[in-house]
Amino acid sequence: MNRSLVGLLVPAVISSVAAQTADPSLSRIRRVVAALRPAVTVAGRAAVSYRLDERMRRYNLPSVSIAVADSGRIVWARAYGLKEAGTTDSVTVTTLFEAGSISKPIAATAMLQLVEDRRLDLDADVNRYLTRWKVPENRFTAKEKVTLRRLVSHNAGLTVHGFPGYKITDAIPTVPQILDGVKPANTAAVRVDTFPGAISRYSGGGTTVMQLLLSDVTGEPFPVLAKRLVFDRAGMTNSTYEQPLPDALRGQESAAHGPTGTMVPGRYVYPEMAAAGLWTTPTDLLRWAIEIANARAGASTRLLDQGTATAMLTVQKSPFGLGPQLGGSGRGFRFGHGGADEGFHAQLSYFPETGQGAAVMVNSDGGQLILSEVMFAIAAEYQWPDYGPREIVAIDVDSGLLDRFAGTYESTKAVPITVTVEREGAKLFLKNRSGTRTEIVFTALNRIVSLDTGQTFEFTVDPSGTVSALTAGSFKAQKTR
Repeated sequence: MNRSLVGLLVPAVISSVAAQTADPSLSRIRRVVAALRPAVTVAGRAAVSYRLDERMRRYNLPSVSIAVADSGRIVWARAYGLKEAGTTDSVTVTTLFEAGSISKPIAATAMLQLVEDRRLDLDADVNRYLTRWKVPENRFTAKEKVTLRRLVSHNAGLTVHGFPGYKITDAIPTVPQILDGVKPANTAAVRVDTFPGAISRYSGGGTTVMQLLLSDVTGEPFPVLAKRLVFDRAGMTNSTYEQPLPDALRGQESAAHGPTGTMVPGRYVYPEMAAAGLWTTPTDLLRWAIEIANARAGASTRLLDQGTATAMLTVQKSPFGLGPQLGGSGRGFRFGHGGADEGFHAQLSYFPETGQGAAVMVNSDGGQLILSEVMFAIAAEYQWPDYGPREIVAIDVDSGLLDRFAGTYESTKAVPITVTVEREGAKLFLKNRSGTRTEIVFTALNRIVSLDTGQTFEFTVDPSGTVSALTAGSFKAQKTR
């Protein structure tokens, strides 16, 4: 990686955030960025930690933007690195990043306001409100209907998980074209293929149905609606759903980068705005989270009333509430979401019972792992309840057996993927196609865990001891050499 990518790791903070700071001590910030933590720890081993600049180099990551809340307030925000690899243009805490699927719970907030205003019914058939397009009826919808409640909690029975976006030079489809999967749309039609309410299945397609519905009901373009109902009320001054980004905001955004740290050619556009099109900052994401938590506590009605906010943060179909993803219990209860667009990754977590949380955004496809590493460092510093790396118990494997696991494993299904298991002394490392290596340890004679990601893999071993494959869930790669 070019040294210029991390040569300007000077934190930036704006006065509006600094004015809110309850604990301006730089020592806490320095401890966080000096002690990033991996996804798992090994029982009996010394704890491992990393410096932020080390991990940025490891992941070929041009920039990281972080905001932290404590006691129900944003206590600090910092941005590190560059807007674009190979330049000297530093990011600041007002630099815009794409939030990917974090767009969804923010969009759900606008919908819930219209429910409060009695313009929408959470449990009515959405075709009652849609005018430019309708959910096609079939044998599944004859019995159960697609509703807003089911759309935002991902159990409406709709297809299409996510969206790859469009190059700005491409023809950009309308939302009805996207929903019908007709050119120039680059995804399949959004259809009901199981009984609504029956199963939990993530569907960006469902969120796109909601986007169209909100515009049909209000007569407003979705970015205008979201600004009026959410951004202006929550004080999210650096957020927009406009796609492509308008000229007035050009230069405020960070550039998208691939896993090797090189800039993604061209710009990507997401007409599926409610599902994937939010440009924002970690500070603005926390402003939203704090307002939702305050509404649930009955301390604010700027975004939602107490009953609606409580419903939003109540499991509808695990693990989703009315938009946010939910986890933990008691003091450890938290809400948030993750997100990924072309060249961007982001994570938001907030604990409403303790007023703690953080948002982290990066501008590289290689930066996904650093999100949890930063979150774990913040959690340790601020003593978040029930949140931290997972501890595993590793077993020793005779060094004479390690060579049988080393080799190249290839999967040819869908997208071809090649991974390599390499031996280095008494250790094994897993290397992916971008060249990133992670140490792996055995938790059983045929089971390994990545120390960086926490992901579990299993080797297929026949009775003679020959290793033939490596699997992880539905992923299976055959050993080729």
